Amino acid sequence: MNKTIRREIVIPKPPEKVWQAITERDTLAEWMYPNDFEPLIGHQFTFSVPANLKAGFDGLTVRCEVLECDPPSQLAFSWSVGGPVVNTRVSFRLEPEGDGTRVFFEHSGFDVSQLRGNQAVRGAEFGWDKMLGQLADITTQP
Repeated sequence: MNKTIRREIVIPKPPEKVWQAITERDTLAEWMYPNDFEPLIGHQFTFSVPANLKAGFDGLTVRCEVLECDPPSQLAFSWSVGGPVVNTRVSFRLEPEGDGTRVFFEHSGFDVSQLRGNQAVRGAEFGWDKMLGQLADITTQP
């Protein structure tokens, strides 16, 4: 059985500004993780998730590939760390809303039938809630 994380946020900046935050390597690293991202379909890249020794987390490398890239409205990439988080998919859809942007976020494909599958979903939900909050903060800075 697969599970999907969905979030929707409104950012008071135009889609082009939000697009920049999700597709420019340095800005992406500010609200997410260090990476070697390029907004090109087929580009393989990684996110380096740092260790958190207080939480007993050693860090990890997320392996990804850009699956969709349609500026400034649609970005999707694979997301794989092993275990119950193999071949999952992360997508962002941006829609203008007044002077701002409605961001539709989805991380799909979690296999909750695997050992620790539900734990992986809960951890990802926590992480994405934190990171999407940081995305909103970064895009509203002058």
